[in-house]
Amino acid sequence: MATMKQVAEKARVSTTTVSHVINNTRVVSEDARERVLAVIQELRYIPSAVARSLKNDRTHTLGMMIPNNSNPYFAEIIQGIEDASFKLGYNIILCNSYDDPKKQAAYIRVLMEKRIDGLILVSSGSDEELTQLLADEGIPKVLVDREVSGVVADFIEADHEQGGYEATRYLIGLGHKRIACVAGPDILLPSGDRVTGYRRALQEAGLEFNSAYLLHADFTSQGGFNAFQQLLALPQRPTAIFASNDLMAIGGIRAANEAGIKIPEALSVIGYDDIALASFSTPPLTTIAQPKQAIGNLTAQILVNRIVDPEAPLRREMLKSQLVIRQSTASIPCAE
Repeated sequence: MATMKQVAEKARVSTTTVSHVINNTRVVSEDARERVLAVIQELRYIPSAVARSLKNDRTHTLGMMIPNNSNPYFAEIIQGIEDASFKLGYNIILCNSYDDPKKQAAYIRVLMEKRIDGLILVSSGSDEELTQLLADEGIPKVLVDREVSGVVADFIEADHEQGGYEATRYLIGLGHKRIACVAGPDILLPSGDRVTGYRRALQEAGLEFNSAYLLHADFTSQGGFNAFQQLLALPQRPTAIFASNDLMAIGGIRAANEAGIKIPEALSVIGYDDIALASFSTPPLTTIAQPKQAIGNLTAQILVNRIVDPEAPLRREMLKSQLVIRQSTASIPCAE
């Protein structure tokens, strides 16, 4: 690779002049500027980001930690963050913890060593190590979807409780009374909030909560498949199931198909997230749409604002989700 010294020699200027042309930090004669730019293009010189970060104390790089990049929900949020970050002049380094808190902490240390300007964290679960690590580092950070105990930071989420409530209320409005819920891991706040909304809707409708109708899975299609199998094997099976994410709903639809249970004629299914795949499932999935693009855009904007103004008041943003009705839900048959 070409060096700044080689550019300077070929352009017949000093390395300081080359630096001023690249960084636009001082007036340089038009003749000298044109020579430097021509040589840069000829030699395909790429300025050292490391050197520039040492000088400016900024890398214009953001670190992002997510629990599982195989979940399309996170992929769609990442797209929003990347789009907004790029427009704001920042790059993204993405790390995936695979739901392992130890790996999560290790990757955060790596990101710190890379001198990132700010951190976006969708936590895989909090523990003392993570809390201490984030508390010790004065780096600007935004928590998305899941708070971390003991960590003070900007926080963005969707209204998960209201989303769970709206999903269940819609099924009740279709005439369903035996409504089950396949929730995510009970250690995750969004999962618990969606269950709270589910139970609130049942209570408001005067429907008794049946503990056999609440199962916890792992937000994967296989987890949904297994949970639906259990629910559909009950002596009095539910007529509708609210799955706490679309992947589990899609896995559950397969379980119903294998059991010979038609959707939505014999079983209504509603998911959560509205990932792109939801509209292509068979049948297309009714779901609660999270504002993923808005979450991503706002996350990047808040983090960059925090980098620019570390003393600004903390922000807590809760965005609204909305019901998207497709063909996986229907009114309950009269015989039921």
